[in-house]
Amino acid sequence: MTAPSARRLPPRFTSRRAGEARPLDPHDRLPGARIVLLGAPLDDAAAQDAIARFVHLEHAAPTEDIALYVNSPGGPTAMTAVHDAMQTLTCDAATLCVGRAASTAAVLLAAGAPGKRHALPGARVVRRQPSLEGPLHGRPVDPDAHARELLSRREQMAGLLARHTGREPDRVRADLARDLVLDATGAQAHGIVDEVLAARGEADR
Repeated sequence: MTAPSARRLPPRFTSRRAGEARPLDPHDRLPGARIVLLGAPLDDAAAQDAIARFVHLEHAAPTEDIALYVNSPGGPTAMTAVHDAMQTLTCDAATLCVGRAASTAAVLLAAGAPGKRHALPGARVVRRQPSLEGPLHGRPVDPDAHARELLSRREQMAGLLARHTGREPDRVRADLARDLVLDATGAQAHGIVDEVLAARGEADR
């Protein structure tokens, strides 16, 4: 049985106008800015949320960019659904790592439109091979099937990272053999992002 992912309640604020207090959810402002936030483990629920927002924003303005903000440890099963949705958009999907992008979330970060993939200075990207979800159960012959599925996912991840980063597939496979933690400039050097955004104070100097 799969354990449910931990979800925090979104922060809420109060706006006062004409003496009347109204609750505000900052997430309500994201669609107006054409931002999709992946700020949780990449499970089926998070994938469905992201895809629904992509579809809505694409329909609202088919030629305007959508920005995917990534701060996620990734997840074992839902990456390809979000990836394929990003690749079929009529508009560009820009990506921004605002905290960490680990495992399959790093693939989504790299899958943004060329020239529109960014990271903040303090971002961390972890290249990690995929894992199976939860403990293994079933008949004695099932571990072989699980092993084949795991190898298939690893090869799929390596192929997508090679495609989006421009690195040789064998080099990507070697990187996935162990955890590889990259800072923002390292992610840029590995072709996962195109640019590290400067802090506002530095940009104004």
